[in-house]
Amino acid sequence: MEKKKKHIVLKIFLALIITVLIVALSGIITVYFIINQKVDKIDYVSIPKSQVYIDEKVNSNLADYRNIALFGIDARSDTFSAGNRSDCIMIISINEKTKDVKIASVYRDTYLDINNRGLDKVNHAYSFGGPALAMSTLNKNLDLNISEFVAINFDTVKTAVDCVGGVTVALDSEEAKYINGYIDGLNDQFGTSSPHITKAGTYNLDGTQALAYARIRYTDGGDYKRTERMRDVLLLVFNKAKSMGIGELNELADTILPHISTNITKKDIIAIIPKVPSYKVDKNFGWPYEVKGYTGAAWYGVPVDLKTNVTNLHKELFGEENYEPSNTVVEISNRIVEKTGYLKE
Repeated sequence: MEKKKKHIVLKIFLALIITVLIVALSGIITVYFIINQKVDKIDYVSIPKSQVYIDEKVNSNLADYRNIALFGIDARSDTFSAGNRSDCIMIISINEKTKDVKIASVYRDTYLDINNRGLDKVNHAYSFGGPALAMSTLNKNLDLNISEFVAINFDTVKTAVDCVGGVTVALDSEEAKYINGYIDGLNDQFGTSSPHITKAGTYNLDGTQALAYARIRYTDGGDYKRTERMRDVLLLVFNKAKSMGIGELNELADTILPHISTNITKKDIIAIIPKVPSYKVDKNFGWPYEVKGYTGAAWYGVPVDLKTNVTNLHKELFGEENYEPSNTVVEISNRIVEKTGYLKE
């Protein structure tokens, strides 16, 4: 009798386990299909490896890092092909072992070599040849191994900020002086009615105000400070999103994903999602470190010199002490010096 009772208890226990497993599995399947539906909203672009320049030695040296290019496009609509300039360029560097993330903004006026175009502003590369040429330009001039990109219409930042309930930013007196002109222009563009900011202070900015803040370029530091503001706003959105509930994240995904273009596959995107909470952005900065203005066909920001700036970039991104740039970088660096006369003292 006791043996029979034990057998009945065992069957009940097994039934409970199976029931729990079925419920859990159905939940996983539901989440999987939801994620699939979300990811399908992204504009996926297939780029053959042969179209992106990557030096084999550099690729081997950076095997532990996943470097992704983020391009903020200046289009007024979601068109991500060649013809649009990338006014925001960021390198997202993920250490696959430690999960530490570092972000380097490349100033859009930086004077670099673009394949078949010669020395020009780096943000023109996307316009000339889309993301493939833009990634190739970063790899060739900075000794990187970028093969993945994410392009976003930068105006989407406005809706992203609104979805996370605004971002808290401290404005100085110079920023408060210039921000209202941008707010007025964006209110006209979006049909919004965001209020002016009258003085320096800490504010919870709505989407229109945050985008206006990110676009300010006439304060001390000019476009370099502007790039820093862009990074700050994106990081504030990212950090708030990490603490959001499922319903809020669902709304955020529905808002942002249709305005994104990438060559990262659906499979890879789904694989990245569980890792996101473990990622920690421990450093963000602007590059080049030392720049001098040069006027030719237009105004350019010249890295002084490219070789030194690349050496320091690898130290900051990858912890490489006394990095020796490739022959390609050295050759480009010498051409820039010959053209501008700007040599590192």
